[in-house]
Amino acid sequence: MSIKETLQDDLKTAMRQGDSFRRDTLRQLTAAVKQVEVDEQRSLNEDDIVGVLRREANQRQETIRDAETAGRPTLAEDARAELALIDSYLPQMLSKEELEPIVAGIIEDLGAKGTQEMGRVMGGVMSLVKGKADGRLVSQVVREQLSK
Repeated sequence: MSIKETLQDDLKTAMRQGDSFRRDTLRQLTAAVKQVEVDEQRSLNEDDIVGVLRREANQRQETIRDAETAGRPTLAEDARAELALIDSYLPQMLSKEELEPIVAGIIEDLGAKGTQEMGRVMGGVMSLVKGKADGRLVSQVVREQLSK
């Protein structure tokens, strides 16, 4: 079952159960997916839908930071709950330990010797782990390994 179908089925279930929080959050997610489909005039594949969900998750993370800065703990808690729900639909991200051998392999393949070649290495790594790893973590691991 695709992520889109899972979202639709879970939305129906939440509606039947009267779970307004899940219903509203799932409606926002399905609306975000539908909006991208309308804007781009095509059906999204699984990778595209994961990208939309990641963007929604990033928005919730920004909301959490902003709410905490503004002293609005209730808003931050709501955003945390939404983020947890969104994360349940996203594939598991690679850890730093899982990224290190991938980065080491790309560095070896490219023969990269210093941080000046970070862009080439990042391009190679991101093409392999697209959607499976956070870009900031990849950047950190690449920088560490090129600095050795």
